[in-house]
Amino acid sequence: MTRYAALLRGVNVGGGRKMPMAELRAVLEELGHRDVRTYLQSGQAVFTAEDGDEEALAAELGAALGKRFAYTCEVLVRDHAYLAGVVAGCPFPAAELEGRQLHVTFLDRSVDEDRYADVDREAFLPEEFRIGDRAVYLYLPDGMGRSKLADRLSGPRLVKGLIATTRNWNTVLKLDELTSAP
Repeated sequence: MTRYAALLRGVNVGGGRKMPMAELRAVLEELGHRDVRTYLQSGQAVFTAEDGDEEALAAELGAALGKRFAYTCEVLVRDHAYLAGVVAGCPFPAAELEGRQLHVTFLDRSVDEDRYADVDREAFLPEEFRIGDRAVYLYLPDGMGRSKLADRLSGPRLVKGLIATTRNWNTVLKLDELTSAP
């Protein structure tokens, strides 16, 4: 048995694509997952499942949510080992920063530096980003809301063909904690 986190893209933000967390928990339980918990209202859940393929679990959950709601929902599923690796691999001094200053954009697959070659990193300083394992770490001193770098990195060319969803550092730490044990 493995603990997983499900990261849903674009639910309960901006007034659209409403998804009650009780419904998300119910769908996960209907799929046979155990120890289901949601975190916040922005599309995070943790659950226990047989050891499985993260992509298959994400596809299964996305299909089930599509049947339950009137919209499709992109889903990423990551196990505890992966989340612990994201926390351990943070290239920024996380302990010295506020949670709103550090974000992780989770990706459905690995990307390389070439994808971001035309991003003038100097132009965005003091904001910075670094590539990780199926993740992009963002240091945004003034937070995500006014970030020009975050806007640039979420542009159509850079996210084309990817499933990408961003969480602040506090949420990343909490998901790591919640997946460590039921």
